[in-house]
Amino acid sequence: MTGVKPNSRSPWLWIPSLYFAEGLPYALAMSVSLVLYKNLGVSNAAAAFYTSWFYLPWVIKPLWSPVVDILKTRRLWIWAMQLLIGAVLAGVALTIPTTHFFQWTLALFWLLAFNSATHDIAADGFYMLATTEREQAFFSGIRNTFYRVAMIIAQGGLVILAGKIQECTGSFSTAWSIAFAVVAGIFLCLGIYHRFVLPRPAVDRPQSLGSLKKFMLEFFKTFGTFFQKPKIATVLLFLLLYRFGEAQLLTVAKFFLLDSRNQGGLALSDDLFGKINGYVGVGALLAGGLLGGFVVARHGLKCWLWPMLLAIHLPDAVFIWLACVQPQNLFAIGAGVAVEQFGYGFGFTAFMLYMIYIARGEHATAHYAICTGFMALGMMIPGMWSGWLQEHIGYPHFFMWVILATIPSFIVAARIPLDAEFGKRHVKSP
Repeated sequence: MTGVKPNSRSPWLWIPSLYFAEGLPYALAMSVSLVLYKNLGVSNAAAAFYTSWFYLPWVIKPLWSPVVDILKTRRLWIWAMQLLIGAVLAGVALTIPTTHFFQWTLALFWLLAFNSATHDIAADGFYMLATTEREQAFFSGIRNTFYRVAMIIAQGGLVILAGKIQECTGSFSTAWSIAFAVVAGIFLCLGIYHRFVLPRPAVDRPQSLGSLKKFMLEFFKTFGTFFQKPKIATVLLFLLLYRFGEAQLLTVAKFFLLDSRNQGGLALSDDLFGKINGYVGVGALLAGGLLGGFVVARHGLKCWLWPMLLAIHLPDAVFIWLACVQPQNLFAIGAGVAVEQFGYGFGFTAFMLYMIYIARGEHATAHYAICTGFMALGMMIPGMWSGWLQEHIGYPHFFMWVILATIPSFIVAARIPLDAEFGKRHVKSP
């Protein structure tokens, strides 16, 4: 990148920890919160509805990203957000044992989501400013790996820790309070660490208020050009509907694994849930994503779009079998979760690459941010009613409905614009 000099500090000192810090709060807000509320007796309908609102900061993230880009430095935003996230997590730990824990923790989790989305903007921008083009290429896979490691630790390690503490204390409230206190301490340490370790690139500097006004005018102009792209209505429907079924499954599947067998679930303990969903599930998700990137690089996105569309949707049928049979064999349960998550990781590759395809051009960064906003909206809205629907029709019928809900994505996918050569390794995007 022009203007970037090699850092005096090795990127190994801060890139892995930075992207670990980026992935952890997202997993806590979007996944671990569901397990917490299920353990504390919150209904599926209420937990699904209210936690789906945590996607909102990522939906509207493109609207305030210019503020992070212009006011102060990205370096300051990063470690300040990490310290604030640590303080919010400490607040969650303190409010879990209270009478009105649901209201307090919801407010704190929403603040966590807002801070996490802001941290994403600053971290991704800082990564581009503080590294050379060669370092960006080399560390692209490493940063994704540590982002996934954070998800494994949150969805696996932290849930297992809470389960072990609950077995010793007999209280889910005490267990989760201690677990969140631990992760709050980790984040406070990360904030202090990055305060001193992050490099200080010369190009990472605040701009004047005059620049802010000019930038905002350019931003809204850029925003408008996004909606002038060819077949934009079809493209937006694709972004909203590609994961329409998966958005409903994602939340309810966690409830299903934890619910008692009398309620139609599989009655997993937190310990087993963390191992199966956190370790096996996320591991399979990562493997599917790696394979997806490999095959698209060889043959292009258009060649693999429909196989990936089938891969992200058809394995959802595994949950119909799990709900009807309710197996007690942990290998069968783990294999079912692994198959669904592997298909999800493999199929999600097409979605991520298509957003890159849509964002190509003069304003690629801003347009990609808008795409991710629609992606989050496509997860938020269906997730809001998923718990209510499951409570009314039961797990077997709900998972059947999920399969039917995948049909719109196939219809829209047949109509989207897509170049035949896009995604192949030898093809350079404009």
